[in-house]
Amino acid sequence: MTEETLQQARAQAAERAAILPTKRDEYWRYTDPRDLVSAEVAKAAVFDDGGETPIFDTVDSLKIVFNDGVFDAAASGDLAMAGIELSRLADGLPAWADEIYGALEKDGQTPVKRPLAALNTASATDGVLIRVTGKAEKPVELIYHHKSEVSDPILHHCIKLEAGAELTLLESGPAGARFNNVLEVDLGATSRFHHIRTQGRDQERRAITHIFARVASEALFKSFTLTANGALTRNECVIDIVGSDAFAHVAGAALGDGLKDPFHHDDTIFITHRGERCESRQVFKKVLKNGATGVFQGKILVTQGAQKTDGYQISQSLLLDDNAQFLAKPELEIYADDVKCSHGSTTGAIDETALFYLRSRGVPMEEARALLVLSFLADALEEIEEESLRDLIAERLEAWLNRHKS
Repeated sequence: MTEETLQQARAQAAERAAILPTKRDEYWRYTDPRDLVSAEVAKAAVFDDGGETPIFDTVDSLKIVFNDGVFDAAASGDLAMAGIELSRLADGLPAWADEIYGALEKDGQTPVKRPLAALNTASATDGVLIRVTGKAEKPVELIYHHKSEVSDPILHHCIKLEAGAELTLLESGPAGARFNNVLEVDLGATSRFHHIRTQGRDQERRAITHIFARVASEALFKSFTLTANGALTRNECVIDIVGSDAFAHVAGAALGDGLKDPFHHDDTIFITHRGERCESRQVFKKVLKNGATGVFQGKILVTQGAQKTDGYQISQSLLLDDNAQFLAKPELEIYADDVKCSHGSTTGAIDETALFYLRSRGVPMEEARALLVLSFLADALEEIEEESLRDLIAERLEAWLNRHKS
């Protein structure tokens, strides 16, 4: 892609971002976007993690580090790795990214406008560009550090998996006081993409993230996000299953305690089925207390001709007190007659019968409550295929519960 073509893509995106969202917009009715669109960044204190090691520290991965959105070459590994071509947006776009950068984001603007994603395409100054031609020899890890109370990083990543390729992408850290992040992923036939993200424990941070994925025949897309703390987080995922016999799974676990700082967490998902015999899963669990708010907006769209679709959507919240709330808007839109699609959403408290059972067998109260919460979250964690990575996530969940005992 020439510099002229890149600038054209940015200019077109700027037009799409001309009208930013307000709370009056249908898909923002549960989440106030003012802090995400304001010219001035609300301060977010740099969080002291108490010496806790980075979550993926023990994983043998290619680490790429950004400090408030600025690439840290000294802390990053060698960008050369078997099975992938890797470069940075700041150095320009390679030819293979011509049909990806801004293109998947543009397609994802229909039928729902996503102007904050377009704003990202128009103004992002850096990000990683990864083309995978085989099986990557190890995961790629993007590490985001928050150093300044008023940092406002905007990063845009593009990933292309050629036919039969495989990649695991890890993301961790808060990134900044306010973070706008876009990930565009183009999956070739029979390729496999695993994405695991943790969003950092900074209590005052704000973030808007988008994933746009295009999934070809027999490909597999899997994404899991762990969110703990954060004043405002909105994670959007837009997946277009264009081939047949493909799989797309999106899952998340959110933990929020509003005792000291606000906590508002929003998952907004839109999966379109175009191919035959495809499977999609949306599995989202939220644990909320002390005035924390959780939001889930999920949609499955089955187009005409997408027969034998298997679509499943579940969103559940566990409210640990009477002050927390969960708002859900599940949707199905189906234009094919031979499909299996379902959705469900529940909100409840800890099962007192199960709690009594554990207590009667000598389990201390707080430990019993933690066990029940972890059991509640288990379905979302099961979407992580790699057992060692799943165990790391479970350990952090347990650590959070220990820090936030009643």
